[in-house]
Amino acid sequence: MDCHIIDKVCIQVKQSMNNSEKVSYWLDISEYDIETAKAMLTGKRFLYVGFMCHQAVEKILKAYFTSKKELTPPFVHNLKRLAEECELMNQFSEEQLDLIEELLPMNIEARYPTHKELLLKALNTERCNQLILKTEELCFWIKQQL
Repeated sequence: MDCHIIDKVCIQVKQSMNNSEKVSYWLDISEYDIETAKAMLTGKRFLYVGFMCHQAVEKILKAYFTSKKELTPPFVHNLKRLAEECELMNQFSEEQLDLIEELLPMNIEARYPTHKELLLKALNTERCNQLILKTEELCFWIKQQL
């Protein structure tokens, strides 16, 4: 199936939802992405652990945005920009800001791994466990702000 058709269907489905349903949608897929990161860790697919952690944070930020602004979140993947749009950047702890910075390149490098070997050398079981733990903590904190 053409990706553009899938995107159009997803947009139509989300447009038919009320705001609470949209927030639940983003929360559900954020949690799914964390579980996927754990599955990727089990399979030692370290590049995709980082990618899925990025996706989980992106989607929980979109849940927050939708909850607070009752608007469609921006079609961006930049976590800093999303956090700024959510007006959360000034509320994040230093550790949370560090995680955002750490996850930023994981989205691009997993999709377009021009520096795949370099990134893979930096990722291992311990680091990926930490990424998942910190991602879960950040997602929990954002969810508490809803």
